[in-house]
Amino acid sequence: MTERRDFLKMSAMGAAATLLPSTSLNILGAVQSKPSGGQLKKAVLISMLPKQMSYADRFKLAVDVGFEGIEAQTITDPKVADEIKEASMKAKIPIHSVMNSAHWQYPLSSLNADDVKKSVEGMETSLRNAKLWGADNVLLVPAVVRPDTTIPQAWQRSQPVIKKLLPLAKELGVQIGIEPVWNKFLLTPYDTAKYIDEFKSPWVKAYFDVGNVVMYGYPQEWIRVLGKRITRFHLKDFKTDTRQFVNLREGSIDWKEVRKAIGEINYSGWLTVELGGGDEAYLRDVAKRVDKIFAGE
Repeated sequence: MTERRDFLKMSAMGAAATLLPSTSLNILGAVQSKPSGGQLKKAVLISMLPKQMSYADRFKLAVDVGFEGIEAQTITDPKVADEIKEASMKAKIPIHSVMNSAHWQYPLSSLNADDVKKSVEGMETSLRNAKLWGADNVLLVPAVVRPDTTIPQAWQRSQPVIKKLLPLAKELGVQIGIEPVWNKFLLTPYDTAKYIDEFKSPWVKAYFDVGNVVMYGYPQEWIRVLGKRITRFHLKDFKTDTRQFVNLREGSIDWKEVRKAIGEINYSGWLTVELGGGDEAYLRDVAKRVDKIFAGE
């Protein structure tokens, strides 16, 4: 009878366990669940690496301190572009994305045709940089709202120009990642999703920066709304009371909730730190902070 009572007791506990959330199973001796989602890979923005070093030494340093990838920036000089490619290959660290550089000074939403032309040329260079380096994404700030450019005008002017870039993006196999920045445009995840969806193209995705939206929203909401549209993440932190960007895990972002949201959309891919530059000790510390974010700490 004792053995039968023990068996029934264990059976009841097992049945009850199936009704409990996975995070509650530890009371029955099970291990607590880890953050869900796909494989996350940590990268560093090239401008964070010491500029006094050669590209070869910068890329080696990125590997040594714990990063797995690099996000580069637009390079117009073919010799420098080749040097960066060689540095990437020698250090065995991939360049996964290119941050376009012409979109602020010469926005696609400008009334000035010459500005738009220069912006398009900058994007074409960035797309070709990406192809040369083996990257499959170029970050683009799509428009800038100014006194002479309203939000509807920024929307209407920028989309047709981006559509003209899509054949080249497809030919090169490089996605265009639309990033909302402090450009007074795409101020919610809902209009960002609409803007991207209107292209009806797999070559236009969202490049989501966790720190850029903290002043007027919550990054976890953005992540859940944009969902599968997200092709890349930027990681930086922001302190709302001082209105300053700060090191990771020292600002106002709820990183546990952000990590949870990343898992919920089953994101798999690159997350690039975009902070100020520093020496080896600083970069090593930043890499460890990313590890803690990935772990849901």
